Amino acid sequence: MSGPSQGAAPGFCNPNHRLPLLVLRCPARHLLPKPSSLRLAAMAASRLHPLGPRRDQLIFQLLACCLLPIGDPVQGSLMRVEPRDPVLLAGRTLVVNCSMECPQPELLFLETSFLKVPAGHGVGWAAFQLSNVTANSQVFCSGYCNGSQLTAASAITVFWFPETVELAPLPPWHPVGQNLTLSCLVTGGEPRAQLTLVLLRGEEELSRQPVLGEPAVVTATVLASRSDHGANFSCATELDLRPHGLGLFQNTSAPRRLRVFALPGRPLRLEAPRILEVGSSRQVQCILHGLFPVSEAQVHMMLGGQRLDTTVTSSGDTLTATATAHTHLEGSREIVCNVTLGGQSRQAQKNLTVYRFLGPVLNLSEAVVAERSTVTVTCTAGRQTQVMLDGAPVPPLGQPAQLQLHATERDDGRHFFCSGTLEVDGVVLHKNATVRLSVLYGPKIDRDKCPQHLVWKEKTTQVLRCQAGGNPVPRLQCLQEDSGNVVLIGIPFIVGLNYSGVYCCQATSPMGSATLPVEIDVRERNPASVGIVLGVLAILAVVIITMALIYVFGSKTRRGSYSVARRSTSIPLTARTPQETEADEVP
Repeated sequence: MSGPSQGAAPGFCNPNHRLPLLVLRCPARHLLPKPSSLRLAAMAASRLHPLGPRRDQLIFQLLACCLLPIGDPVQGSLMRVEPRDPVLLAGRTLVVNCSMECPQPELLFLETSFLKVPAGHGVGWAAFQLSNVTANSQVFCSGYCNGSQLTAASAITVFWFPETVELAPLPPWHPVGQNLTLSCLVTGGEPRAQLTLVLLRGEEELSRQPVLGEPAVVTATVLASRSDHGANFSCATELDLRPHGLGLFQNTSAPRRLRVFALPGRPLRLEAPRILEVGSSRQVQCILHGLFPVSEAQVHMMLGGQRLDTTVTSSGDTLTATATAHTHLEGSREIVCNVTLGGQSRQAQKNLTVYRFLGPVLNLSEAVVAERSTVTVTCTAGRQTQVMLDGAPVPPLGQPAQLQLHATERDDGRHFFCSGTLEVDGVVLHKNATVRLSVLYGPKIDRDKCPQHLVWKEKTTQVLRCQAGGNPVPRLQCLQEDSGNVVLIGIPFIVGLNYSGVYCCQATSPMGSATLPVEIDVRERNPASVGIVLGVLAILAVVIITMALIYVFGSKTRRGSYSVARRSTSIPLTARTPQETEADEVP
């Protein structure tokens, strides 16, 4: 086969290629075969060439080599193909118009690998409709002008959008501070030279890479931080056809939400009691610092395999879980706190000893006894409890303590005290019990609280104070021996002369009675003494007033006025006898 003529499209005719069963020779210059001859040659080649589905395309390429223009290059300008180098979406229909500037144009035809049908013709032109254009290709328009064949080529560029743009599923949780690999799968899409994949975090662009291979897998790595929690990641393809006069076409995958977590390596702090009494309740707390996000953490607290109702609170990145431990079963139990976040867990546990401690039981043989009766006091507890009773010897561990006494008046109201001690898991526990003894005894009047002789003034307010003791409490009243009048005890009253006399104060109860005499002396108030006092006071007043008048009169007498005659200072003073003085004073 001859080499390609001038102006041949590159890549279609390879001079080094040889077909074993078919050899075509292009005619000499200006002696190209008629189209009918070319069709016959193509049919013969298709029957002889065993290349399967690609044979039509190879035959078309061979024929194209022969149809390239031969002769002056200027002839190529007489043949035109419209549209020139079109770009269209795969699968669409394209109408190609072949036209030739020639006074006497002869047969115009189009050579293409796509299915074609005539779409119209006229003098110097013919149109063809290409259906289902699915691949990049070239079409050739050919015709005859004055016995010479003219050709023109147009390159068809086919594009289509990716069929699949999908971000690979993200892990349910991803640790903060570790790299996260994002992977995006792209299938389809042409031309690949103009196809780019962009990995996005929200609207932020993380990576931009070409799409290579079919299917194409594009990856990018990001370092997860707390700010990525709840962020949406996606991938988008960009088919840039702006160089071909079209736009920028984008296709974005469905977003995937990322959840990150931080679970510290430090242990949980579990605050729980070592021991717990059957039927009682104690608070248990579980605390973990440095957790993120705290609201997403799952907390489980259990006692002996039974889940506890837990209340979870948070402050910053600190989680606090609180529960109440309560059980009716004795023995060793385990309290467990488990915090789960991001598929990872932190757990803490403590042993709990559940015990039963009823405490000492204190009993009296009789709670109420008569005086001089024998009373037995007994204190008992569990087999592991040590009891101690006031006044009784200390018994062995687990044995009761006992005390006997002869009840007297002084034992009435006495409290007996017993303590029980139990050691549980190294913790010493104490419980106490008390009981009160009541001793019945007869009435007694206290002489110190009931005076036997009283002196009162008539018409004054007085109170008779007297007390009596006994169990039960006796009834106390005081009666005048002569008249039988009753004097109220502990209540104020106005005393009259008739209250004078001896009274019998008697205390009575079911246990007997007791009496005590009390003498009351009511004295009359004396009016004469009052007059004497008033007379004395009047005399004293007169004396005081008289002395005051004398004192005032004497003071005025001593305060008289005297005048002294002045003499000339030039006359000398001479001594005079008393007679001379008297003579001067006589007129």
